[in-house]
Amino acid sequence: MHDATQAVDVAVIGGGIVGLAAAYQLSRRVPGRKIVVLEKEQSLAQHQTGRNSGVIHSGVYYKPGSLKARNCREGKLALESFCQAEGVAYETCGKVIVAVNHAEIPALQRIYERGVANGVECALIGRERLKELEPHAAGVGALHVPEAGIVDYPGVCTRLAERIRESGGEIVLGARVLGVNPAGDALAISTTAGDRLAKQVVNCAGLHSDRVARMTGAQPDARIVPFRGEYYELHPSAHHLCKNLIYPVPDPRFPFLGVHFTRMVLGGVECGPNAVLAFAREGYRKSDVNLTDLADALTYPGFLRMAARHWRMGLGEIWRSISKRAFVRALQRLIPEIKSDDLEPAPAGVRAQAVTREGGLVDDFLFVESERVLNVCNAPSPAATASLAIGQAIAERVAPRLP
Repeated sequence: MHDATQAVDVAVIGGGIVGLAAAYQLSRRVPGRKIVVLEKEQSLAQHQTGRNSGVIHSGVYYKPGSLKARNCREGKLALESFCQAEGVAYETCGKVIVAVNHAEIPALQRIYERGVANGVECALIGRERLKELEPHAAGVGALHVPEAGIVDYPGVCTRLAERIRESGGEIVLGARVLGVNPAGDALAISTTAGDRLAKQVVNCAGLHSDRVARMTGAQPDARIVPFRGEYYELHPSAHHLCKNLIYPVPDPRFPFLGVHFTRMVLGGVECGPNAVLAFAREGYRKSDVNLTDLADALTYPGFLRMAARHWRMGLGEIWRSISKRAFVRALQRLIPEIKSDDLEPAPAGVRAQAVTREGGLVDDFLFVESERVLNVCNAPSPAATASLAIGQAIAERVAPRLP
């Protein structure tokens, strides 16, 4: 029998930005309580956090009143204050969402209306103003969002980890979770770095969040399907083509924003991503295959239904993955001057997309809770922007449960 008196108060599984933000906010809300972060890699922020395009989202796209919209707005302010206080590189540079033809204007208008409803500073602009902001962008009009920004997310994680340790928390690296089982008044977490007892568990395992949730006895009605986002970087000689952030008008039927241009806070301009099924949950290269992960996706009714519904769009994404020329054409819709020689391959990311059994793409944050466990089963973009607000929400739910 495990001795619950030896248990830590909260074990957070996952050392990405959401897990670290949860541990940080808990350490502030319940000072003096013992908090441990369990991360399977040998360093923090190795997956979604360290492989996204580093944008601070404004909340312009999201359905008013949704968790995404509320957390994005609150999280953005909290993130900017944190970066300011901690000396983490960030910049409010603004972005344009560009309508390349008149057919896209009604969708742009709807995004503008959502932005206004969410309290985002934004304005519909004509071609002349667009040319002032982004001289090389092609469009009949755009939505200008001056408050969007860019940030060093791994830098944020480094600071969060320092603050967690300073407040008496512990971060254990190389601790892949193998099982979670009841142990008296606590839960026994078995990991590759030894066993831990915890009175409360917070699952922020990202790409593996559904598997960890099942270990805790939860039955989330969605499964993670990994989508690889492939990027190119602009050669320095082409940096002048993009001043800040240039986005297309997104397809409302799909949760991905389409290929776009992102100036990065530490230098360089990234172009992408597309979105193709990854053959491994951590399949950053086309050659990465994990048969368990692949079988998990291909035998899941939700994925098959989703593929049947979106096969046309899926084929386009696959073609852009295979053909650089097709990728360049997609980028040329926004910046016609881009040439194939301007692009160099950049590291890919994998997005953890929760898909329901019916084939629906879960488009909002999804928490599955029990008496001792809070599972974050879906943390889609803008999770990094919203991380401190999500961490706050987690702390508010977990703190009252601590004996």
